[in-house]
Amino acid sequence: MHGPNFMSASRRRFLRFLGGSAAALVSTPTAFATEQQNPQNPQVLKLGYILSRHSQLGAGADVFAAEISKRTNGRYRVDQYPDSALGGEVEMVKAVQLGTVDLAFITGAPLPNFVADVGVFNIPFVFRDANHAHAVLDGPIGKACLAKFHDKNLVAMAWGENGLRHLTNSRREIRVPGDLKGLKLRIPQSDVMLAGFKALDADVHQLPFPMLYAALQSGQFEGQENPIATIISSKFYQVQKYLTLSGHVYDPAILFMAVDSFGDLSADDKNSFIEAAKLAGEVSRRFAATAQKDGVAQLAKSGMQVVAEIDRAAFASAMASANAIFAQRFGGNVIEQIRAYS
Repeated sequence: MHGPNFMSASRRRFLRFLGGSAAALVSTPTAFATEQQNPQNPQVLKLGYILSRHSQLGAGADVFAAEISKRTNGRYRVDQYPDSALGGEVEMVKAVQLGTVDLAFITGAPLPNFVADVGVFNIPFVFRDANHAHAVLDGPIGKACLAKFHDKNLVAMAWGENGLRHLTNSRREIRVPGDLKGLKLRIPQSDVMLAGFKALDADVHQLPFPMLYAALQSGQFEGQENPIATIISSKFYQVQKYLTLSGHVYDPAILFMAVDSFGDLSADDKNSFIEAAKLAGEVSRRFAATAQKDGVAQLAKSGMQVVAEIDRAAFASAMASANAIFAQRFGGNVIEQIRAYS
């Protein structure tokens, strides 16, 4: 059976049509065309993401929506659907592929489900810090990865940021790799991260983000890992006692648009959407950086016990058994090229 990327453009447009309002069903073609060009009747685009409006993704989405309205003189309006209102991230990306959702701001962990090569960015400790990650993503390696999504019926308009991921749990301080042994740890839908944490003997399983808070609250999972901004915005501090500033994975994000929706734009509007997406990505990076800088004190004040430093080399060494898997999947030369990039 063919996947979504083999669906015809006409079929995807039909699905988008069915997803529209009842009013659209009774509009004449002439009226619809007029509405598209009339700022008082803008064409509405749906933008989904898993975090709250007050998050790194929400900050970027706010800027994107404002820029699109300004740059198109109100001919397009972006309506936001935060807090997983349109489903989990894999579900949202598939909806964008089908054209039933116009836009989605997706974090890095599930991206290899659609373009396997992007999984190299999920390798624990492959980046030294956020600045190193930005240099790689904004350079030839990152640009080439964005382009690969087009073959999957996705327009990857720009990189944004989820942030450096850190460990939290409800059982104990995590200071050395052995502290993770047997810990019931949730990770996102990333086979690369799964391999990395299995090498640390954690009891690790994947779970979609919308189900995470309840799973932590019920004890189904004892720990999880996410950026500081996400730990704050999702209120994980209410169900987690310990925070370890491990920074083990840098998690990017991509602002996606449906191929048909993007294809319907004029050349000028396409440029406007790309530039607005780049601004959104920059804002999400700044938000994540501020949270990383100031949010730890906020989490400590909320009652979390913070382990401020770990021996990164010890954790990376403990994960060495997974290196052969990563090298076979992505190529050892590619991984070393990323590690050495400056």
